[in-house]
Amino acid sequence: MSCVPLPLPRALEAVLASADAESLRRATSRLVEVYRSGAPPAAQVLADPVAATAYAAYRMPATHAALVRILRDADRLGALDGVRSLLDLGGGTGAAAWAAADTMPGLESATVLDGSADALALGRQVARHGPPAVAGATWVRADLGALAGLPAADLVTISYVLGELADPLHGPLLDAAMGAGGLVLVAEPGTPRGFAAVLAARDRLVAAGWHLVAPCPQPGPCPVAQRDGDWCHFSARLDRSALHRRLKGATLGHEDEKYSYLLASREPLSPSLARVLRHPQTRKGMVTLEVCRADGTAGPEVVTKRDRERYRAARDAAWGDPWRDPGR
Repeated sequence: MSCVPLPLPRALEAVLASADAESLRRATSRLVEVYRSGAPPAAQVLADPVAATAYAAYRMPATHAALVRILRDADRLGALDGVRSLLDLGGGTGAAAWAAADTMPGLESATVLDGSADALALGRQVARHGPPAVAGATWVRADLGALAGLPAADLVTISYVLGELADPLHGPLLDAAMGAGGLVLVAEPGTPRGFAAVLAARDRLVAAGWHLVAPCPQPGPCPVAQRDGDWCHFSARLDRSALHRRLKGATLGHEDEKYSYLLASREPLSPSLARVLRHPQTRKGMVTLEVCRADGTAGPEVVTKRDRERYRAARDAAWGDPWRDPGR
């Protein structure tokens, strides 16, 4: 274990430095094919140590970046006040545990459940280099299709998991999460299929009486889902390590991870805010925001320089940010 906790990229480098590059490239190519197919895998994806290592190098940094962005936003809204424990369902190599520790200094414990013994073993190895909540995490092999007696936690995460499970397993997994935690976070790739899984989870949470925290500003029908060919997603930028670039055959030193997500609470929290759905379009003296609103509508808001306070706020807004309209 490191005397001084390392950030995730350096922890991955410390553990993966000796891995065979050619084996990792082949395993990464297989993973890319699986994830791009758009269908749940027929068998365990991380079925051997090489596949688990390739996943950690290829996908874990992007998943971590998306979850950090989500949790930082939730923290700014005050939704994470008092969160001390994390339960990550289908957590694999532990990206959610790292993201939670990076955004919540008060996190005391983390439990990671997954069906892959190889992913858990690698996650435990990488975690030894991390902050205390990660280094001391509990790693449990479990069948996600038959969860029972889950430990209670303040926050339960289901991140980048639903797309790897058959549709009939989604509801029971979400029910298990609701039974274990006070906050439930569901995150998926920012694709139409990923958004559909998040939208179904949204419906189930609302039907169970849970309260939406983010990104939705209201619990009624999703206005984005009612628009043909559109889906709600956001983006997180991350730096690529040298290993990451080699495995992906990439030249850029960064990438943008698109994601869809939903955070819900058993108890009501402060009302959700409107949400910026696209990159703001800025012209001279004018900013156009695509906004999802608390009244159940979504559409453009044009802010001109004549309204100085609103214009300053719109100029500083970014895709995915809550929209605190100072004029209303």
